[in-house]
Amino acid sequence: EGGIGVSDAAELKRLLVEGLASGQMLQLDLEGAGEIDVTFMQLLQAALCAADQAGTGMAMHLSEAAEIALQGAGFGPCIEAAGWSG
Repeated sequence: EGGIGVSDAAELKRLLVEGLASGQMLQLDLEGAGEIDVTFMQLLQAALCAADQAGTGMAMHLSEAAEIALQGAGFGPCIEAAGWSG
C-alpha cells in the first residue's frame, strides 16, 4: 500500500533480481500502489529487459494511479501489449 519510490529501491531491486533468477515469469502486484516514481520505473525497465532476454516475461496487476504514472512515462505500449491489468 502507498507509494513506491527511492526509499524502496534497494528492497525492490533485491526482489526483482530474486524473481528473475528463479527462471519463472515475474508476477508484480501493484494494485495497492499509490504513487510510483522514476526510481521504480527505471527498475521496472531493467526488469522488463532482463525478463525479455531470459524469455520469462512479466505479469502485472496495476492500481489506477500506477497505470496512469506508467502511461505518462511512455509504458503504454508495454501495458497494452502485455495485457497488464488495472
